[in-house]
Amino acid sequence: MSPYVPLLGILALAAGFLAVSILLSSFLGPRRYSRAKYDSYECGIDPTPEPPGGGKFPIKYYLIAMLYIIFDIEIVFLYPWAVAFNQLGWFALVEMLIFMVTVFVAYVYIWRRGGLEWD
Repeated sequence: MSPYVPLLGILALAAGFLAVSILLSSFLGPRRYSRAKYDSYECGIDPTPEPPGGGKFPIKYYLIAMLYIIFDIEIVFLYPWAVAFNQLGWFALVEMLIFMVTVFVAYVYIWRRGGLEWD
């Protein structure tokens, strides 16, 4: 149990800081409530009513999410590979080239679908 004592101490310190911050903000924070404060924030545009079944999102939202995930995964694999490049040999080089081609195909797909065009 002794190796976990510092970790438990940090966890208790963080929980205490959280509790104190929430209590102080509720007592010391301003109390000016208005309709605008409780409205959902939509970049300064008045919110539009949604259809009963929910609204449709443009494909661009999903393409940007895919782009983020693809490049995030690419970095997760490339960084350790670059650190151990000298010890890996030819097999790892070929595997990384295959991976990079796969990532490039995803990038071309998003590019062709118009995901990189900012209107």
